Amino acid sequence: MASHAAPRTSRRSALLKAGLTVTAAGAAVFGAGAGAQAAEGVGVPLPPDSLTRVDGAAALEGLGHGVAPLTRLQLDPLANTGVDPLDNGLGTQVADFKPVGTNLVTDHVTKGGALADLPVAGPLAQSLLP
Repeated sequence: MASHAAPRTSRRSALLKAGLTVTAAGAAVFGAGAGAQAAEGVGVPLPPDSLTRVDGAAALEGLGHGVAPLTRLQLDPLANTGVDPLDNGLGTQVADFKPVGTNLVTDHVTKGGALADLPVAGPLAQSLLP
């Protein structure tokens, strides 16, 4: 018999109520203790000059070291796999002219290229990002 179809007994209800009561009491006791610990550090002010000592050049240098690797990450995580939904193209050829297709634009991404490898956006991103 499934548990939802089992008849409810008074003993089961009593155990459920007792468990919920103990859980609520524990949450109230431990929650009040956590609130008291958090309130201890509220009255400690920071020195007034602690926020004015910021080296802007060092902050920008750190930003450059953090952002530069992002330009080398592979844009398409499924590139060079058989299940890449972006690796589809459409092409056409009219008479004796050279064939034209969408792969000229999408190959940079679908072959595992990064932001720095893109023809227009790559140099632009490298010049704008630190």
